[in-house]
Amino acid sequence: MPEQHEPVAPVRYREPDRRDLVIETWVVMIAILTPWVISAVVVLGAHLATGASLNPLPTFDKHEPAVNIVLGLLSYAPTVAVVPLALFLLARTGQSPAVLGLTRAGWSDVGAGIGLAAAALGCEFVLAILLAPIEHSKLANTTGPLHVPAYYIVFGISQSLLTSIAEETAVNAYLITRLDQLGWSPTAAFWLSLALRTSYHVYYGIGLVFTLPFGYLVTRSFQKHRKLSRPILAHFLYDTTVFLISILVH
Repeated sequence: MPEQHEPVAPVRYREPDRRDLVIETWVVMIAILTPWVISAVVVLGAHLATGASLNPLPTFDKHEPAVNIVLGLLSYAPTVAVVPLALFLLARTGQSPAVLGLTRAGWSDVGAGIGLAAAALGCEFVLAILLAPIEHSKLANTTGPLHVPAYYIVFGISQSLLTSIAEETAVNAYLITRLDQLGWSPTAAFWLSLALRTSYHVYYGIGLVFTLPFGYLVTRSFQKHRKLSRPILAHFLYDTTVFLISILVH
């Protein structure tokens, strides 16, 4: 049996107070959002410099599409590293996955997720008509037909799933819950969450306005029902639909 010794840095337990939660929220959101925002700014900068359209597909090897898919998903996987961290920190203050609505989704939740995605896509269609004059402007960075084999759908669906889980856990489950605990009004929490969600979509340029209806709908849904399964499903369906259109429509 190893010899017991006094630790150099002994653990000192205490209940977290409001200041602790404020600092934790700042640190977590900075850690989560900084790489997302930097990546978005880099993509936008590259677009403004070269005029190239947004291409969400990996291009590690132009001659080996299968390699692109595998390496693309591996390189994107760290995005979901935020999920266990956020859920763990929430669990420490009593918000288990079940409390956040991460339970088996019922038919009402499935219907709500489909409805949210359909409503967001409908709003985007209307915005696309209104903003048609700037479609080819350099200030707008959007995705057109990708002209790739249909099996790239595997990448699109997989990335959509990872994105929906990571983003909704960060800006809905974690942030909205913490702001509520810190005494923020639902309206103030909503606007901060929407602003942060929009910030890491800046790579769209002016086209980031297309993300606003979706952000509005899923944030309000979580605030009202506290069921994270609905925004995650809606986000997955929304992104998957966009990928399918870009991949299959030539």
